[in-house]
Amino acid sequence: MGSLLGQAAGTVGERRGLSLESLRMDPWIIVVAVLAVLVIWFIGAYNGLVRDRNKVDNAWGQVEVQLQRRYDLIPNLVETVKGYASHERETFEAVTSARAGAQSAQGPTEQAQAENFLTQALRQLFAVAEDYPELRASENFASLQTDLEETEDRIAVSRQIYNDTVLSYNNKVQQIPTNIVASLTGFGVRDFFDAGDEAEAAPVVDF
Repeated sequence: MGSLLGQAAGTVGERRGLSLESLRMDPWIIVVAVLAVLVIWFIGAYNGLVRDRNKVDNAWGQVEVQLQRRYDLIPNLVETVKGYASHERETFEAVTSARAGAQSAQGPTEQAQAENFLTQALRQLFAVAEDYPELRASENFASLQTDLEETEDRIAVSRQIYNDTVLSYNNKVQQIPTNIVASLTGFGVRDFFDAGDEAEAAPVVDF
């Protein structure tokens, strides 16, 4: 009888020891679990920033496609006007120079400034065309004018999509808590493509 009681008491003691040991381990389990959650969140936040950054790059690529389409139209437009107003050399040179400046611009901010100069130069070119009825009536000029108008519309749409994408990305970069991940991994805010008032409307004169 005494031995049975002793065995029972020993078993209870062992259980208590295991219970106490488990309690001592619980804080470590909690710490590990919290760390695991933080790591998973960090990875998710980082991947989200990567996706948004890639969306910004893709949207900017679409803007560049439409801008290049505009640049491709300009030489033909200049040559067409030159055929009727060859003495307007200063205007042609201004358009050519502005086009070159826009093509060499780097980044949305610099690009926006260059596009404003190009838009102003194109408006001067169309102002010259007003004085030449035969030019305005030519099929080639009308076709180029239509193509340019369509291109300006596409640029406006692409610019809006890009700016919306940048806004979403910048919010993540600047807002808590994803700004912590952004600062630790080198994500910075992106510039908007603000074309300004000069480029809001297509530089086309209605004849």
